[in-house]
This record gives sequence, structure tokens and C-alpha cells, in this order.
Amino acid sequence: MPPSVIVVGAGLSGLSAAHTIYLAGGNVVLLDKNNFMGGNSTKATSGINGALTQTQVDTKIADSVKQFYDDTLKSAREKARPDLIKVLTYKSAAAVEWLQEVFNLDLTLVSRLGGHSYPRTHRGHDAKFPGMAITYALMQRFEELAEKEPQRVKLIKKAKVNKINKEGNSVTGVTYDFNGKETVVDGPVILATGGYAADFTEDSLLKKWRPDTFDLSTTNGAHATGDGHKMLLKIGANGIDMESVQVHPTGLVDPKDPTAKTKFLAAEALRGEGGLLLNSLGQRFTDELEHRDYVSNKLWEQKAANQWPIRLVLNSKASNVLDFHTRHYSGRGLMKKMTGAELIKDIGCSESELAKTFSDYNSYADGKAQDPFGKKYYHNGPFNINDTFHVALMEPVLHFTMGGIEINAEAQCLNSDGKPFDGLFVCGELAGGVHGANRLGGSSLLGCVVYGRVAGDSASKYLFQKVLTQGTSQAAQRLGQISLHIDPSTPGKISVEWANGVGASAGSSSGTSTEQTLANQSQTSAAPVMDNSSTEPGQVSAPNSLADFKVPDDEYTLEEVAKHNTKEDLWIAVKGVVMNVTDWVDEHPGGPQALFSHMGRDASEEFEMLHDDEVIPKYAAGIVIGKVKGQEVRLEY
Repeated sequence: MPPSVIVVGAGLSGLSAAHTIYLAGGNVVLLDKNNFMGGNSTKATSGINGALTQTQVDTKIADSVKQFYDDTLKSAREKARPDLIKVLTYKSAAAVEWLQEVFNLDLTLVSRLGGHSYPRTHRGHDAKFPGMAITYALMQRFEELAEKEPQRVKLIKKAKVNKINKEGNSVTGVTYDFNGKETVVDGPVILATGGYAADFTEDSLLKKWRPDTFDLSTTNGAHATGDGHKMLLKIGANGIDMESVQVHPTGLVDPKDPTAKTKFLAAEALRGEGGLLLNSLGQRFTDELEHRDYVSNKLWEQKAANQWPIRLVLNSKASNVLDFHTRHYSGRGLMKKMTGAELIKDIGCSESELAKTFSDYNSYADGKAQDPFGKKYYHNGPFNINDTFHVALMEPVLHFTMGGIEINAEAQCLNSDGKPFDGLFVCGELAGGVHGANRLGGSSLLGCVVYGRVAGDSASKYLFQKVLTQGTSQAAQRLGQISLHIDPSTPGKISVEWANGVGASAGSSSGTSTEQTLANQSQTSAAPVMDNSSTEPGQVSAPNSLADFKVPDDEYTLEEVAKHNTKEDLWIAVKGVVMNVTDWVDEHPGGPQALFSHMGRDASEEFEMLHDDEVIPKYAAGIVIGKVKGQEVRLEY
């Protein structure tokens, strides 16, 4: 088969690497153990950082790359790796503009998150979480490439890589399981398998390195089990900062299921735009925009003082700025809109206590007094007890793992001697040392794109150099094996044949077999395709044709939909169509919990916040059972 770079993991970092390889002229095989692309990248809610971007220049934000570097270095503290942080920050503007130019993404809104000296976290106007918008754009493009150029671009989902193959210090490829059969594919390898913030397995990295966090809830998908870490450590890669696990302060507590092991994250933008954290006495207890680990520790102190639950409170100004977020969380039953009187009752404090909290805060924001918690940046004030508020319960949650596999500035994987393996590259959350002891908000997506592109560039160079080296050494030999045949019956026709000597057949038998195997396994769908005729949901390899999509004529009232509201019998209405998702909850890229919160309901608004309309005809046509009676079908695709 044509030489290819193997990318393991189809989240944003793996996709960034794969697209970089393709754009450099290389071939790529993208493997993922899930039946959907995207990983945890699709869940990112705040945006992607960039310093000295065109958006910042246009909006006259006086940021600098050096200031971003300094902010990141400060956040990383004693575990800072200046060489890796320099790559992350100095390539940040190029990463943001690559997304804008190559994938036509809107990233023209900028906000300031905790630990940042300037607004530099970019998102778009399109009313979608930036992680979903960015990752979906790369997924869509990769789908198109896999369909149009199958010789260069291959996608194989439900491919569980279980071994990194190597000879000495050189990595030769991977072994993966697909439908119960092992396949070996050769080539340089990029691992982008994510972190271990949901590793509750028997050989859990959380239990080994941070047992104190093992019982916490997580914002991660169930796939974040440290597979790449475990494989690489087995072959002698160097794990660093493995105890550096980020516990995010603002996990949303579902009042209906407060102990759920998986929780949704309250975007850092909520605090960035002026949200306050209040304890059970109606009092502030921290600078809301401090580093994540600092704020989490302050929440634990409040718990020890018996002053939970903690509430995140947005006034009407902040709520309007974050209308998309508040509607999304409210739609899931995780946030409530309430008056000042209702907020006082909900907290259980007196009106005078809450009024004092607000009055003191306003005086700090106006510069009339100094905040005892050291807050410097204030947005969307003042707070007034007669205002309306959006309120949610909070608790710290497992969110991100800064620890991982040691790399250098070229994204090469280092061995236990600190030397790079040949042909092995690491990016995304799997890479350790990029963020040090604490990651800044907005730098997760950035790390994925920057180091995905670096790994893609490095792997492409390695592949091309290897091909050229092999080609030079075999050229003379191969020239002697060429035979030219002129066909007298067909003027102008010349056939070229290779002799079956050394070099001509080297690996040809196994190569053809591997190529055929990959061709048989290859898919062109970024997500599971719902097909009710399939005994195993999601096993169709290509998305449905949009032109062939037709909504069945059966009609159901919303009252009828509401009757199907259990995990064993689950219907959802979206934009005028009714879907029976009962047998598909485990295949949903957002996880079952995302569907359970909409059981028996019209989820049109929440759907629109996350997805393009075309995902229903492309991936879920088989589970559309009819129309909502009295509504027009409003899908646009």
C-alpha cells in the first residue's frame, strides 16, 4: 500500500494532525476506538486561545505573544516547560487563523478567562459551543476526503489499537482490533488518544497517580481511559507530571441526579463574563477568575466549613451576553432563571445578607474598595437584588490531565533516556508537560490544534525522508529490473513491467493484503449512522445521502412523545420530526446522559445549539419515525 502516516485518535488533535499530513501531500490512516469522531474536543465550551490574532487586532486588544507566554508560564508554575509553552503560545495565532482560513470557521468573538491578562479566547457567532463547531468542521472535511480520495485518506472507527510495534528505537506501526480480528498497519505513528480523566478501569491511572480524585465525577466521555499512556509506557516512553490532574471548579450539579458520575461543565466564560460564586450563606469566597485549581481548592474549603452548596449566579447583563449558554443549561434542567426574592429563598439567606454581598462587590468593581479576594477584572456589573438571575449548583469535577507522555518541541515521543523514538509522535491531551501544573481555560483546544499541526508536520517530514532514502538506495537496482514492451498492434502503447527481483516484491504480498484489509474496513462517516435494519446500531460505514432523506408520514403529538420518557423507551422531537433513540443511546457521540436529559421532550432549541441540521438526515435517518403533528418540518440541509 502507499506509505501513510497512522494517526490514532480522531479528536481535534488527531484531526488537526491528519489534515496537516494531507495538506503536506502525505497519505493518512485515521483510527479511533469509538464509533464517532470528536472525542472530548466537541465538549469544549469556552473557546480557543490565540495571541496577536487578526480578531484581536481588529478589536484593538493590545495583547502580545510574550504576555500569553508569561501567563501560561505562571499558570504552569513549577512544572513549566518553557520550550513547549513557547510552541503553544507563539504558534497560537497561526492555529486560530488556520481554522478560519482552511475550514472557514467564525472565531471573531473574544473573551477573557481566568489567568489571562487580556481577552484572547476565541469563539464564533453561530450559537454553537466552540469545541463542537471547530471539531465538526474538521470532521466534515475529513469525511469528504475519505470519500473522494480513498487512496490517500482512510478512516477506520471502532479500531481499538492495542500495541505500538517497534524494532529497537524505531516505531514501525500499530496493531489494532477491528470486529474481533487483529490488523497490523505499518508507518510512522501519531498518537492523539486523549487523557485519563475518566479512567475508572482496573488499571486506572487516576487511582495510581491521584487516588484522591478517583471518587469525583468527570466531565469526560467514557473513552478517556489513558489507552495511549498505557501503550507508550509499555514500550519505554517517559511519563511526566502524571499526578497533575485538573479538577475544574464548576461542574454542573443536576438536582435530579446530583451524584451522577458524568457531569456537564459550566463554561469558564460564565465566570469570565461576571458570574459570581456564592456559598450557602450568600457570600463570595474567592476571586472567580483565579486559576482553576485555586478556585477548586476554595470550593473544598467551603465544603469543609459546611457552607455548601455552591451556586454560580449570573445577573441579567451576563445572562444576555451568554444567552446561548444559559438557554443550553436551562434546557437540560441544570440552571434556573429566578428573581432576587427567589434567589434569596433558594440560598436560604436573608435579603440583607445577599444585598451586602452585591453592594460590596459593586464597590470593588467601581474601585471604591479593594476586593479581599484580589479580583482585578470585572464585567457586566453592577449586581442588584431587584434584577433577574440565572443560577446553577456547582461542584468540582475531574476535567483534564496535564500529565502525560514526554515530548519535545517537534512533538516527538521521548523514551526513558530522554531521546526521541524514530517515527513516533504525540499530541493533544496525551502529551505531558505542555500545560505544566495547571492548564489555562481555552488552551485545551489550542494545544490540540498547535501540537496536532506540529505532529503532522514532523510525521510528514519523517515519512518523506524515509521514502526518499529508500528510493535512492533502491533506484539503481530497480532501474535494472524494468522491462519496456512495445505493442506493435497498438501504436503508441508502451507497457512497463517490474522484474520480480529484490526490492520489486519486497513486502508486496503483505502490502497488498494490508491495503485490501484497510480498504474493506475503511469508512466515510464521522459518526454512527442510524440504520434500524442493522442488528448492531451504527455499523453502516457511509453517511446517508441527503437527497434520499424523507420523513415518514406518520404523525405524533407532543403529548404522545412525552409518554416515551424512560431509558427503555425514549423518544425525542427535534425541529418537527420525531426520533426513537431507545436503541441508540450508547452510540450517541455526546454520551447517553445528553439524551436522557431530553426524554419525551421537544429538544429543538438544545439541538440547534450543538448541531447542524444535516446530522439528522446524514446519521439518524433510520430512527426518524415521523412528524410532530401540527408542526412544519424545519430541518434545513
